[in-house]
Amino acid sequence: MKSLFAHFRGDLFGGLTAGIVALPLALAFGVSSGLGPSAGLYGAIFISFFAALFGGTPTQISGPTAPMTAVSMVVIGSIIAVNDGSVEKALPAILTVFLLAGLMQVGLGLMGLGRYIRYIPYPVVSGFMTAIGVIIIVTQILPAIGYYPKEDAEYVALFKPQAEELILENILREEAGEGILVLEDFQETINRSHEITPEAILKESGTLAAKEASGVMGTFRVLRRAVGQIQYLELLLCLATIAIIYGFKRITTAVPSTLVALLLVSGVAYAANLNYRPIEQIPEGFPIPNLEIFTGFRLDQISPYIFTALTLSLLGAIDSLLTSVVADNMTKTKHKPNKELVGQGIGNSIAAIFGGIPGAGATIRTVVNINSGGKTRLSGMIAGVILLVILLALGPVASKIPAAVLAGILITVGINVMDYKGLRAIPSLPRDISLGPVRLSSEVLIMIVVLVLSTFWNLVYAVGIGLVIASLMFMKQIGQLTGQRSDVKPLLREKAWPDEKNFPQNLQQEVFIKHIKGPLFFGTTSEFQQLAEQIPDTARAVIIRLGRMQYMDQSGLYAMEDVLQALRKKNVTPLFVNVLDQPRYMMERIDIIPDLVPHEHIFPNFRACTEWVVEHIGDTVL
Repeated sequence: MKSLFAHFRGDLFGGLTAGIVALPLALAFGVSSGLGPSAGLYGAIFISFFAALFGGTPTQISGPTAPMTAVSMVVIGSIIAVNDGSVEKALPAILTVFLLAGLMQVGLGLMGLGRYIRYIPYPVVSGFMTAIGVIIIVTQILPAIGYYPKEDAEYVALFKPQAEELILENILREEAGEGILVLEDFQETINRSHEITPEAILKESGTLAAKEASGVMGTFRVLRRAVGQIQYLELLLCLATIAIIYGFKRITTAVPSTLVALLLVSGVAYAANLNYRPIEQIPEGFPIPNLEIFTGFRLDQISPYIFTALTLSLLGAIDSLLTSVVADNMTKTKHKPNKELVGQGIGNSIAAIFGGIPGAGATIRTVVNINSGGKTRLSGMIAGVILLVILLALGPVASKIPAAVLAGILITVGINVMDYKGLRAIPSLPRDISLGPVRLSSEVLIMIVVLVLSTFWNLVYAVGIGLVIASLMFMKQIGQLTGQRSDVKPLLREKAWPDEKNFPQNLQQEVFIKHIKGPLFFGTTSEFQQLAEQIPDTARAVIIRLGRMQYMDQSGLYAMEDVLQALRKKNVTPLFVNVLDQPRYMMERIDIIPDLVPHEHIFPNFRACTEWVVEHIGDTVL
C-alpha cells in the first residue's frame, strides 16, 4: 500500500490530466460505436480503473481506442440489424460478446500468450491501422454535414416494400416457431398481419435505410444525396473543431487541444443558442449493471460472434502491449505482458457488464500521464475516478455537446491513427514476389490486402486473411532460405567433407554419402525425397550424415520415412551417422528407429561407420 501512494502527487496530476484528455475521445468513440456517448464514457471509466488495478504496466491509461471501436461497430451494427433495429433489444447480446472478449483476454494472459503477441506481422498491423483511420474518416462524413439517413423521409420511403416483406417474414417465422403455421388455417397469420401498420413499416424502413447507409460503402451510396441536403451549421461546427485541434497545438501542447476544441466550440454553440443537433442524452447517476447479459443469455445469439470476440481480444492485446512498450521506453521500466492482458480482460469484462464499449491501452493518454508525473497504477485508477466524477456531476451538461463536434474530433483521430510510417516505406521495400509480369513486395501486398478488405468488406475477416497470407509468405521465404543454407542437394552434387577423403575408392560405386546441413522440414523436403531415385543400381548402402540436422518437423519426418522405405525396396541399406536428440526422438516415435534403421546401423561418427562398411560391404565387394 505504501508503494502505491509513494508518488501520489505525480499520479494525481497524471491521472487528472489523462482523465480530462480521455473525456472527449470517450464520448466520441461511444457515439461512433452506435451505442451512444454514455457507452464510451462507461468503457473509459471501468477499463481505466480496473486495467490499472490488475494490469502489468504501472503507467498505462486504458479506455476505448479507435481500433477497438471500429471492430465494435461491426458487432453492434450486425446484432442491431437482426434485432429489428432496436438497440435496447440487441444490447444484452452486444454486451455479452464484449464480456466474452474480455474473458478471452484474461484467458490469453493466464495461458502466458502475452509474450507471443509481438509476433503479429507488421504489414497486417499497418494495413489494419490505416484501414481504421480511413473507416473513421469516411463514416464521420455524414454526421459532419448533418445528414442522418433515418431522418431522410424520401430515402426511407424507398425501403417500405422491403420493410413490409420483412415484417411479414418475421410473423411467419414466429408462427412456425410456435407450431401454428399450417396450410389449412392462415387465420392467425391474417390476424397478425394487422401488426403491419404504417408506423411499424416506417420504423422498419428507417432501420433498413440506416443499415444500407452504414459503413464505408454505405456512406458512398448515400453521399450524393447527403451533399444535396448538407446542413452548413453542422459542417461549420465540425470544421471549427478540426481547425482548433490542429491550430491550438501550434500555440501550446500543455493543454490538450481536443479538450479545448470540445469546450470552446460547444460553449459558443450553446451560448449563441444555435439550432445544432446535440449528442444523445447521457443517463444521470452511477452506471447500473445490465444483468440481462446473464438472465437472457442465448447461445444461438452469441455463437456467430465468437470469432469476432476473439478478434476483439487479440486486437485489444496487441493495442495494449504496443502501448506498454512505449511506456517502457519512456519510464525505463519493464512491463509484465501476461499480467497486463489479465488486467485488460478484467477491465473490459466489467465495462461490458455496465454497458461500456471495449478498449485497450491508449498510447496518447499513457504518454500524457507519464509526462504529467504519473508513475504507478494509481494514476490510471485516478483517471477512471475523474471520469466517473465528470459523469455524475456534468452528465446533463455533456449532453448538450453538438454531434458535429464529436464528428470533428473523430476525423482528427482517424487522420492520426493511420500508419504513415508504413505507407512511406512502400516504395523502398524489396520486390520479392511476381504476379505475372509485375514484381511486388510481399509486405506491401499484405498491407494493401488488409487495408482494402478492412475498409470495404469486413475488419475481422481481413485480419484473418492477412495473417494467413503473411504466414504463407513467411513459410515460403523461410523454406527457401533455410533450404539454401541447409544444402539439401541431389546426391551427385554432394561435396566430400574433410573426414571423407580417405573413404575406400573401391566402395564408391556401392556406398553413397548424403549430407543434411540444417533442419529437415516442409521447406527442404522436396529435394531430399528425390534421394531414392538418384541411387544407381550398383548401390549397396547409403550413409546419411545427420550431425548438422538439429531439427525435424512432421513433414521432414514423413519425407525421411518415405526415402528409407524406398531404399529398402531397392535393397539399399541406410546408415545413420551422428543422429541428434530431437530428430532421433521424432524417428523413434513412429518406429523409423529401429524398424527401418536398426540401432546397429546408427553410428556416433563417420569413422565408426566407415569401419562397419569396410567390414560388411567391403569384403563382399572384394
